[in-house]
Amino acid sequence: MNRKLIAGNWKMNGLRADLPTIREVAVAATGQPGAPELLLCVPATLLSEACSIASGSALAVGGQTCHVSEKGAFTGDISAPMLRELGATHVIVGHSERRTGHGESDEIVAGQARTAQKAGLIPIICIGETLEERSAGRTLNIIKGQLSGSLAGLESAANLVIAYEPLWAIGTGKVATPAQIEEVHGFIRSFLKGRFGDAGKGVRILYGGSLNPGNAPEILPIPNVDGGLIGGASLKAADFLAIYATARALSV
Repeated sequence: MNRKLIAGNWKMNGLRADLPTIREVAVAATGQPGAPELLLCVPATLLSEACSIASGSALAVGGQTCHVSEKGAFTGDISAPMLRELGATHVIVGHSERRTGHGESDEIVAGQARTAQKAGLIPIICIGETLEERSAGRTLNIIKGQLSGSLAGLESAANLVIAYEPLWAIGTGKVATPAQIEEVHGFIRSFLKGRFGDAGKGVRILYGGSLNPGNAPEILPIPNVDGGLIGGASLKAADFLAIYATARALSV
């Protein structure tokens, strides 16, 4: 069983007044052998202070996106080396909000993932289907296509995380059923083993569709669910740490 990863995505939320939340999570994080890893992906404006707060604790800090290029004339963008220099260890790439709102294709996501790994970051590659695609019975075909495109050029399964985020379950309060989650996560695992061989068994697959303290006990034990990518519930330390506690109980 892979060590679980509980990752929070603050999205475009958080000011310096919210730094105590990061401190509370850092204090609660444990580095005990076998304990789940804990990660907060915060806005770029908070990265430096978040990394400082997390320093010396078991809490890791990550970015929410990065540019395909390491540097250049890309006003307003942030590069993987910049994130790494601040102390980030992970970066989310291909989140549905970036794919739909910023037109980031599988090709772009693959480039971001390669650039992130080169900079020493662990990319969390997000994939997932829309409600229309699921209703049409195309879920696994969509997932296969996104995996194929988003993993293009990646030679190793090391330092890689996949997050399955059904778009219809993000911010809607809807959650995929355990059977639906198990089917997709199992399919992703099979794809990864086919793509990377035995090393594909060690790639962690996170569930990213409205995971919260209420449904975590049902979702986290599902086979091939190696943790969660958590949005709204990560903004409150009590909620985020409740999910972490559930993951810790499963790791005992």
